[in-house]
Amino acid sequence: MADEPASAGAPADARGDRGRPIDPKLLEILVCPLTKGPLRYDDAAQELVSENAGLAFPIRDGIPIMLVDEARRIGED
Repeated sequence: MADEPASAGAPADARGDRGRPIDPKLLEILVCPLTKGPLRYDDAAQELVSENAGLAFPIRDGIPIMLVDEARRIGED
């Protein structure tokens, strides 16, 4: 299984970075750890965005990193 190509399994448009799928059910239950408000999924940047907090949480290997210290301020590069 670990040797499967990135294209095996879910279609390409349902994949996170490095070819891992993002579970839509997980996205429904996640909230911003700072504001407890909703998150918007940014497919192009592979981030979960909290408009209320002004933060973007990275998704690494298909796993959302929901730590404020790991988040990027919206508008920063």
